[in-house]
Amino acid sequence: MSDNSDIEKGQPGFGQAALFGLCPRCGARSLFDGVLKFAKTCPQCSLDFTRFNVGDGPAAFVTLIVGAIMVGLALWLDVAVSPPFWVHALIWIPVTAAAVVYGLRLGKGALLISEYANNAAEAGADDLEDKAE
Repeated sequence: MSDNSDIEKGQPGFGQAALFGLCPRCGARSLFDGVLKFAKTCPQCSLDFTRFNVGDGPAAFVTLIVGAIMVGLALWLDVAVSPPFWVHALIWIPVTAAAVVYGLRLGKGALLISEYANNAAEAGADDLEDKAE
């Protein structure tokens, strides 16, 4: 591994990193190990992704936002064309599932990259001792 200045030169922008699953340190496409599962470490720069705690925060927001958009589009289609119910099911079930999955990927990636950029960490014993004083 080279020195830190070389790694910082390769840092991708926030939006680009979240959209393409790029490592926030070196820019390699190594953030995800599957569709929604984070990789353990970056093979290029050895950044440990397990130290970040994204949790379920993005899931609630993405599901609510995608749900609102899909209901609005389904209502618009029903008023404009009045297709039978099976057409709605054929269109909206796969579109909604794909939008939620890829929205979650984008949201989880964005949150991890934001945690990296802000040096966010969970509160530890040291933080509790500082507050007690």
